[in-house]
Amino acid sequence: MRVDLPLEEETIRKLKVGDNVEFYGTIYTARDVAHSRLVDLIEKGEKLPMELQGQVIFYVGPAPAKPGEPIGSAGPTTSYRMDGFAPILLDNGLKGMIGKGPRSKDVKDSIVKNKAVYCSAVGGAGALIASSIKSAEVIAYPDLGTEAVRKLKVEGLPAIVVNDMYGNDLYEQGRKEYEIKAMF
Repeated sequence: MRVDLPLEEETIRKLKVGDNVEFYGTIYTARDVAHSRLVDLIEKGEKLPMELQGQVIFYVGPAPAKPGEPIGSAGPTTSYRMDGFAPILLDNGLKGMIGKGPRSKDVKDSIVKNKAVYCSAVGGAGALIASSIKSAEVIAYPDLGTEAVRKLKVEGLPAIVVNDMYGNDLYEQGRKEYEIKAMF
């Protein structure tokens, strides 16, 4: 399913766990330290380096770009490391997150409350994901190196919906399905 960015509620309503999606438009990158700095700015009432409303953050610290390429390998990082920050960002307009692995109850509750979505990108597919990134620009915290906040232009960045706005969780559903099959 094609998903044009920024995310609008109408689009988010259509996204269900297990949906294969391809993102088109602008996505921002941020990891642990960048998240901490963004939340500090919010708590101080200061301006963020990007508008959060309707935006998607990809949890990635890309490899350096080869000559002529906008970015190096861009595989997702483990999402739970951002769980302490995600609800605050969601409360301030963030509508989507891309990473890998399950999310905490607080994050899942915040996804429902804020009508947002969490998607997983396939770990180990960083080169494939990088091929969907058409440009990359550091917009904040260059001192963080590969973990600086980047503005990415993407065309067809692949992901799978893991947590939808209805409270569904693909990881939980998968476990239940496996347990039922294992009984027979």
